[in-house]
Amino acid sequence: MIFRDAAYQQCIHPDCGAQFGIEQVVTGCNICGSLLDVKYDWNQAGTPTDWSYYQNKWGRRYAPLNFSGIWRFHELLPFATPEHVVTVGEGQTLLQQADFVSKYVGMDTGNLFLQYEGMNPSGSFKDNGMSAAFTHAHSVGAQRAACASTGNTSASLAMYCAVSQLMKAVIFIGSGKIAYGKLSQALEYGALTVQIAGDFDDAMKRVQEVCRELGIYLVNSINPFRLEGQKTIMFRVLEQLGWEVPDWIVVPGGNLGNSSSFGKAFIELKQLGLIDRVPRLAIINAAGADTLYELYENRGVRWNGGHIDRNVLQSYYDELDTSNKKASTIASAIEINRPVNFDKCLRALDFCDGVVRKATDQQILDAKAKVGIGGIGCEPASAASVAGAKMLREQGIIASSDRVVCILTGHQLKDPTATVAYHTTDQDKFNEVLGVRGVSRANFANRAVAVSNSLDEIIKAIKLYG
Repeated sequence: MIFRDAAYQQCIHPDCGAQFGIEQVVTGCNICGSLLDVKYDWNQAGTPTDWSYYQNKWGRRYAPLNFSGIWRFHELLPFATPEHVVTVGEGQTLLQQADFVSKYVGMDTGNLFLQYEGMNPSGSFKDNGMSAAFTHAHSVGAQRAACASTGNTSASLAMYCAVSQLMKAVIFIGSGKIAYGKLSQALEYGALTVQIAGDFDDAMKRVQEVCRELGIYLVNSINPFRLEGQKTIMFRVLEQLGWEVPDWIVVPGGNLGNSSSFGKAFIELKQLGLIDRVPRLAIINAAGADTLYELYENRGVRWNGGHIDRNVLQSYYDELDTSNKKASTIASAIEINRPVNFDKCLRALDFCDGVVRKATDQQILDAKAKVGIGGIGCEPASAASVAGAKMLREQGIIASSDRVVCILTGHQLKDPTATVAYHTTDQDKFNEVLGVRGVSRANFANRAVAVSNSLDEIIKAIKLYG
């Protein structure tokens, strides 16, 4: 048996609720067009409801499933039998108490934590979801898998295809919309990379059409199995906090897969009695890609029990089309105007009493620099969470005594160009990379000190600056 009898797929719309077999490859409801959840009959699955069960697995980490930060929680995503799981040791990530960064944010010492997903094998959080989606793809016998990507999804898919040799990767990217650190991974891992004239939203539309036409397995986060893997980020956060629920989870918002999966994680953990309360959720858009912020905070769109006001959404998207407004931010990983997981994100915000904010590229890069000075290097999109936490602290929404976890989604080397431009002494380079994004200054730049090739001058510089 490839799939577990306890699992099935279900439409999230309350007036539909259509169910599909776990073996079916569907990324949306065939009846009403809504998104799908992977659902479980927990009693039939026999899921343990004591954290010690999962904790004890780490003591047996010589087993590949226990070593994986996703699959040692297999009983909390029991859609496939263990022998069909595809893992490369993903999920060995760090929850760092970040006292240096907490001063910048305005938190009390010991209360700010950074969940660093850049430690994953491909360098970003995408490996969490990709392991789960790839497992499902392998289980249904897929020969090719495809994605649209701003970079991290493509790197992760290409890596899983290369390591496992189970299928071929087909990647769609937009013109000039991918950081070289990420593109280099897809190319090096041997993926077929298709660059189209357009942005991520255009690539997302085309990859869905191509997958339907050619029968290729789609691994973008519209795929509900992707979110099953990503929800384990919250399991590891709780694990590293001694199974105590923090007050806030702060996460960057792009295609909204992480926020959606986090909400699902807490809904299920509450149902199972593994937690007795849920944290509040803060989602941070980049100001140049602020669809969720605009619709949620300014136009009042809410989950409303699944009855979302589609007229407001359509009106906003019509405005984008009329003005030909494209997403534009240095935080390329969240440079998305039409997030595919919008509905599920609204559900997560509703369940977790959430808020949405937007951060400028200036705020994002300044926060990124502070995270770096604190000893963890992250890509720009990651730092949106820290910039957002600082903003919410200044607004008095987050208290200094709250326990806050900021999600860092990707490694610094995913986009070294932005880092070097921020810290450079070359004003032309700064303007070329950052000035076009509205970044006017590098408030925490660590610029190289230029000296002549003289021992005396070098020593003098070290004494002066060191």
